[in-house]
This record gives sequence, C-alpha cells and structure tokens, in this order.
Amino acid sequence: MLRSIQAFFQSYLHRFLGNPLIKRLLRNASYLFSAQTISAALSFAQGVLAARTLGIAGIGQLEAIVQFSSNINRLTSFRMGELVVSYVGEFSEQDDPARAAAVYKLAAFFELSSSLLAFVLVVFLAPWGARFFVHEPALADLCIVYGVSILANAVTESSTGLLQYFDRFKRLASVTILQSVLTLALIIYAYISRGSLVYIVLAYLAGKIVWSSTVSIVALVEARRQWGRGWWKTPVTVLTGRFKELFRFAFNTNITGTITLMTRDSETLWLAGFTSPIQVGYYKIAKAIMNILVIPVNPLISTTFREIAREAARKQWANVRYLLRTGSTIAALYTIPASLGLVVFGRYVIGLYGIDFLPTSYYALMILLAGILADNILYWNRTVLLPLGHPVFPTIVHSIGAVLKIAGTILLVPQFGALGMAGLLSLFMFGTATILLARTLRVLADLESQVPQQEGA
Repeated sequence: MLRSIQAFFQSYLHRFLGNPLIKRLLRNASYLFSAQTISAALSFAQGVLAARTLGIAGIGQLEAIVQFSSNINRLTSFRMGELVVSYVGEFSEQDDPARAAAVYKLAAFFELSSSLLAFVLVVFLAPWGARFFVHEPALADLCIVYGVSILANAVTESSTGLLQYFDRFKRLASVTILQSVLTLALIIYAYISRGSLVYIVLAYLAGKIVWSSTVSIVALVEARRQWGRGWWKTPVTVLTGRFKELFRFAFNTNITGTITLMTRDSETLWLAGFTSPIQVGYYKIAKAIMNILVIPVNPLISTTFREIAREAARKQWANVRYLLRTGSTIAALYTIPASLGLVVFGRYVIGLYGIDFLPTSYYALMILLAGILADNILYWNRTVLLPLGHPVFPTIVHSIGAVLKIAGTILLVPQFGALGMAGLLSLFMFGTATILLARTLRVLADLESQVPQQEGA
C-alpha cells in the first residue's frame, strides 16, 4: 500500500515537472523568486533600520513621501508592460518582427510622455501633498526630490515587458538584487551616522534610479539583438488597422491600474489624509510583513502572464487552464504554511522594528491575511482575462470594488485607522479575486467549446 502511494506521487511529480510549460514557468519564476527572496530579506533589513532610525511617525512620513510620487506616476501610467508582452508576443508568434518592434517603440513613447506628465504633476502638487499627507509643509522639496525617480523610470514598464517576453528573467533578477544591495548599504550608512529622513529618502531614490535605468538599457540592447540596429526606425504606421485595439487595451489597463491605485497602492495616502503619520507607520509595518507572503508569489504573475499570452495566441485553451490550476497550486503550497507561520511568529517579527509598533501592526497583519490568502492563490486574477479577449470585465469589477472601498475608507478609516484600512483591503482582495475567478472559468469554458467548430470550419 505504501509503495503504491509512493509510486503514485513519484509518477505525478514526474509528469508535473516534465511538462514543458511548467518547466519554463518554474525556471523563469525561479530567477525572479531567488532575486526577490534576496531582495525581500534586504528590504526587511532596510525597513528595520529605517524604522529604528526614524520611529513610528518618521516611517509614516517616509511612506507618504515615497507613495506620493509613486502614485502620481501610476496614475498617468498605461501599464505598458502588459501591452508589450501581449502584442510583441502576438506579432513574434506570427513571425512579424516589424510590427513587434513598432509596438515596443509606440509603448515606450507613450510611457515616456506619461512619465514626463507625472513629474510635472509632482512638482506642481508637492506643497499640497506635503501638507495634506506628510503633515509637514517644509518637506515639499523632499517630495520633489524623490519625484526624480519618475524620470529614471521613464520607459521601465515597456522595457520590463520586453525582457519578460524574450525570456530575460535572469537579467531582471540580477538588477533587482543590485538595487536592493545598494539601497541597504546606503541605509546602513544613514543608520550608523544617525541620518535624518532626508538621508533615508535619498537612499531609496538612488536604488530606484539604478534599477530603472539599468532595466531600460538592458531592454534597448535586447531590442537591437532581436530586431537589428535600426529597429527604432520602424514606422508605427505598420500597425495601421490595429491602433484602435492597442489603445483600447492600453486604456483598459490604465483604468484597471488607476482603480488598483485608488484601492490598494494609495492606501497609505488615504490613511495619512484621514489620520496621522503614526497610523501610517503602523500600517506600513503590517504591509511590509505581509510582503513575506506576496514577494515569493509575485514572480509567478509575470511568468504566468507570459505563458498564458503565448498559449492564448495559439488558442491552446487547455494549456491555459492547466497553467492557472498549476500556478494556484504552487502559490497555495507556499501561502498557506507561511500564513500560519505569521500567525504564530508575527508578533516577534514586528517587534524587530520596535516594540512601539505592537500590538496595532500585528492586529492589522492578521486582518490582512484573510484577503491575501485569496489574492495570492489566485494571483493571476487581475491579468488573465486580458489575453483571453476580455480586458473590460476586470475594469468593471475593480471599479465597483473601488467605489465600495473608497466609501468604506471615508466612513471607517477616520475612526478605526490602520485596522479599518486593513479590513477594507482584505475584503477588496477577497471579493475581486473570487469574482474574476468565476468569470475566467466561464470564459475558458466558452473558448474551449468553440474549438471543434473552428476545426471543422
């Protein structure tokens, strides 16, 4: 009996690891996983040192400064990485390098334009942001200084998408580690020298500039390798007939990104606006610990999206379903035990940042776990419908969720602070993930049912 069970699992594992889709998915994810695990450890050390240097209110102000510039950048962003993966992938599969190069060129141009707009907005809005979010008008100039990272980030989304599609995950991983090492070294210096908030902001800025500029340069080298020295001269007019589709894709990803910005990425700004830097500090630490769950799963998002885009272009719907099922299994095997570990040891981990963060940050972390379990296991829920031809539905779902969450923020956060924000995010993640799961399964069933008709046509 025992041998039969052992033989079954060995056979299943052999088939699982022998599948070329899963081998490629795991190989690429392993590069990013290794890099992001190392980066997470270094970021954890960065956070501990920054918190011990600045205290609860100081770490709250740091978060508000960083998120103020970052969220303005996200607001104008069209998430060109997803567009590049989808359409460079489609045209490459069709052996049409001219249109593939034109897509990357067009995406980079629009991303550059949106980045310049974002920086202008940061400069214009910095006095208001420093007063309303940082609660210190004198720090307006520091908001602008960190905003320089937007200029370095000018074509990073498009570049990242290009490197992902052409299977350059190892290079992305190397750059991620480089950024984390540099940032940690600068924060260690600030900690030893008892540096102020200015030193910590400059440390994060330096790491951001190194990562963004390096990724962009590596992508330009890759574009030349794939399409030749004069690829950038390819006229975008070769995309005539597809412009409407491309803009529709970009518009919907921008709307989805804006909704995600309003509901998830800008939470600390909402919290800062309605409460104080102290509540932001509590919440910042809870989300930093939550990254122990998120960061190892994040590499699966881009690698799975790449494989799904390839299989969708080939209309291999069974492979798409297999990728989703297997990816969720892999995510669950990590997320569930790690969540239990945080329940048991979360207090001790938070205590490393400083005893003053307890117990509020721990309670916020426990509330967040309910939502992150669903969102992590269904990590593909926000992007899978894009290559399946349904880019609008995620926008609708997130729009409704955003309205409800913003209403909840206005009603609950002023009274409950960090704990109220944690509860709202948890409900948002759980609700949107399960709704998009149901829709994805229905779409795949419809696509699979059309295959016999197409083959017989």
